[in-house]
Amino acid sequence: MSLPSIPRQRAVLDRRKLVAAIDEVVAEKGVTEGRQAIVDELRAALDAGRAELARRLEEKPGSGHESAYGHAFLTDQLIRIVHDHVIDDVYPVANRSSGERLALIAVGGYGRGEMCPHSDVDIAFVTPDKPTSWCEQVIEAILYYLWDLSLTVGHSSRSLNEVVRMAKEDLTIRTALLEGRFLWGDQDVYEAASRRFWAEVVPGTEAQFVSEKLAERDARHKRMGDSRYVVEPNVKDGKGGLRDLQTLYWIGKYTHRVKSARELVDKGLFTQKEYRSFRRAEGFLLAVRAHLHTIAKRGEDRLTFDLQREVAARMNYADRPGKSAVERFMQFYFLQVKHVGHLTGVFLSHIEEETQERSIISEFFSALKPAKTIDGYPVQVGKIAAPSDDWFEQDPVRLLEVFAIAEREGLEVHPATIRIARRDSGLIDAKVRRDKRANELFLEILSGHRDPETVLRWLNEAGVFGRFVPDFGKVNAQMQFDMYHHYTVDEHTIRAIGLLREIERGKLKDDHPLATEMVPLIKNRRALYVSVLLHDIAKGRGGDHSVLGADVARKVCPRFGLDAEETELVAWLVRYHLLMSATAFKRDLSDPKTIGDFVAEVQNLERLRLLTVLTIVDIRAVGPGIWNSWKRQLIGDLYESSVERLRLGHKAHGREERVNAKKEAVAEMLGDKGYLVEALDNRFDDAYWIAEPEDVIAINLPHYEAARDAEHALSIHAQFYEALGATLVTVIGEDHPGLFFRIAGAIHLAGGNIIDARIHTNRVGKAVDNFLVLDPLGKPFSEEQQLVRLKKAIEDALANKIDMVPRLAKRPLKQSRAENFRVAPQVLFDNDASNRFTVIEVNATDRPALLNRLTRAMFEASLIINSAHITQYGERAVDTFYVTDLLGGKIVNEERLEKVKRALLDAIAAGEPETAEAA
Repeated sequence: MSLPSIPRQRAVLDRRKLVAAIDEVVAEKGVTEGRQAIVDELRAALDAGRAELARRLEEKPGSGHESAYGHAFLTDQLIRIVHDHVIDDVYPVANRSSGERLALIAVGGYGRGEMCPHSDVDIAFVTPDKPTSWCEQVIEAILYYLWDLSLTVGHSSRSLNEVVRMAKEDLTIRTALLEGRFLWGDQDVYEAASRRFWAEVVPGTEAQFVSEKLAERDARHKRMGDSRYVVEPNVKDGKGGLRDLQTLYWIGKYTHRVKSARELVDKGLFTQKEYRSFRRAEGFLLAVRAHLHTIAKRGEDRLTFDLQREVAARMNYADRPGKSAVERFMQFYFLQVKHVGHLTGVFLSHIEEETQERSIISEFFSALKPAKTIDGYPVQVGKIAAPSDDWFEQDPVRLLEVFAIAEREGLEVHPATIRIARRDSGLIDAKVRRDKRANELFLEILSGHRDPETVLRWLNEAGVFGRFVPDFGKVNAQMQFDMYHHYTVDEHTIRAIGLLREIERGKLKDDHPLATEMVPLIKNRRALYVSVLLHDIAKGRGGDHSVLGADVARKVCPRFGLDAEETELVAWLVRYHLLMSATAFKRDLSDPKTIGDFVAEVQNLERLRLLTVLTIVDIRAVGPGIWNSWKRQLIGDLYESSVERLRLGHKAHGREERVNAKKEAVAEMLGDKGYLVEALDNRFDDAYWIAEPEDVIAINLPHYEAARDAEHALSIHAQFYEALGATLVTVIGEDHPGLFFRIAGAIHLAGGNIIDARIHTNRVGKAVDNFLVLDPLGKPFSEEQQLVRLKKAIEDALANKIDMVPRLAKRPLKQSRAENFRVAPQVLFDNDASNRFTVIEVNATDRPALLNRLTRAMFEASLIINSAHITQYGERAVDTFYVTDLLGGKIVNEERLEKVKRALLDAIAAGEPETAEAA
């Protein structure tokens, strides 16, 4: 195996010139004295060669193969020159014995010629027998030269017998040798190693090799996130990355003795079109990896947020309406890894079938027994297949039918059939999309009762999904450049549909008891599944994707076979799919007007149930760690309050009745201390009783009594609040201006993030402030030492024992890599969301001590904060405050609102890094 030649080789490295320079040094200074000068000559040649290849990559930023072969050529030439210098000048031997022979074999990625600027250099030094002292000296000298050039060298030194023995024992060694390429030295030794490898190692181990490679691939995928649509993918080892293409080639070479990927076409494992797709994806991924190495100046394979923007710019992607350059680049990246997924899936399944060991008896009986058929489709070993190569061409509706049957019967679709479907997906045109039966089949798949998620993923992989629903095709492989969304839009949507089915089957009862309980009560099941499909369908178009998505729903739902009422229901769900989460996470649920406004939009119990389930699966499908106990509780509270309002109307919210009912419930919860409800009645007004949940009040009252009896000026209580999956911190003391921002700063210094806060001043001037707190990973503080640290930090802050401002400034960012993003700050005022308060919503980049700075600005603007509701969406913080002026009135004066806005924007700007650039 030899590498393809690269153009203008001498511009990369002029071998004659470099050899002449080394010879001159040896002649003038000798080998020992001239060694550093020789290293300098080699390093200069390496640097110049890399610079030339970097220039070529900049000129042709998509030329991945040319760049990879160029770096392999550069490395080859340097190693050959070093080898010749060592055996001619350093350890010359006039007449070498038969044992003093040495072959240098390039293995692994270097053997394939897939070299990036900072790839490892993997070399096998092979000798006929046990290495002689001369061989060991030569190997050592070569390695020292390569190390002096700062190359990362992976090396082994073995005899021919050791090569064979160890290759039989170790899969990694076997794989490396599989791609062995003669580099330099004794070619006879190399050919002997190659001959013995194919004659003694490979025969009879093909099935084992395939099995082990597939297991290795699965383990790697699991380690890398098990999805090819993670937003910070690993170009080399991630699902759909270069390693998957290499696995495919390894298996093809091991089982079919192919020397290049092109030969896979001759073996019938690829069509010519699939091979072109293979080369295109490989070239693109190699180019991306080369850019990553060039930017990072080291071996970097992870396409992180900061590098994505740079690689997109280097590869000449530009902004378009609705999509930034980096989003367009990443969409193309995900389309390529999707092609890789298809190619490897079809190829490996084909190989698996070829290498399955079947006994003579099972073959005999399978030959006697005719294949089972379902609706004209043959089924064998749990896989449904197309009866003929032109099956879909005869009737393109069958492209949906085969997947619908697979979902209904719980079958796999045969890889060869997916291959044909992918080839024939272009047969789906406007006529097929209007076909009544085709749309019925699609709805059967979408709302299937077995495993719609898996079948929809197959449908997507085959290219049928995007052809049949072109609006879905537009969001295929589309990512959003932020730290909140973990998956591309199509992957997020398919996962959400899978979650809905799992909830419906009762599989997620522990995580989602509310949704599990209400799904069987929903009358419009089809509308629910279609709304999950369409909720993000209009992303990337510019404008509000909820509004645009509702328009898409009105267009496609009648085509799917939904009636006018179902169509309007789906359109409403898509239009308002963010309403419930926005209300639950950013509004005060104890304010009757919050519930009233929400119910006014929802209107009936069926729509409430549908919206609740849609909200839950949407949040849960964003990515791991996004859904938590706190969000579950807020969604549940909003749902229960809305059900009460829908059933009883305004009667349910009589202030006096609500307060009395709460008092009775709290007295019962307190048991022996139930008397506190009556005893402290003159301390707490109705606003406190309405705002706080019953279980929090049951914690507050004994705490208040203990602080009063002990005559504590300041009393701090912290405990793990299991019901909400958070830590409840209560501060009781003399109320004074600025108390909130000092507590907020102290909690942050202790490593906590406030997610909710309620501020009360009782009738005798005591502050009773409740904060819900999580750690930076979204987990509650529950260990005693953590709770003690929280309390101590608050005590020190309120006693002015610490200089808070400089210490807060030194705190690290809440999330790693958040410095790569900047959210345009925004301050919104709403005087209609509450009857008593002005609601201020602040959107900003989530920076250290943001809440402390905002609340201090409000204090300095003479605002009184009643409650705060804190939400993070990746790098975006959305903090909502219910405030009044010092007299308890709303802020309505335009001039004053503008002053408050300016003060809040200045507070945000004060926390931004000076070098931050707008995203």
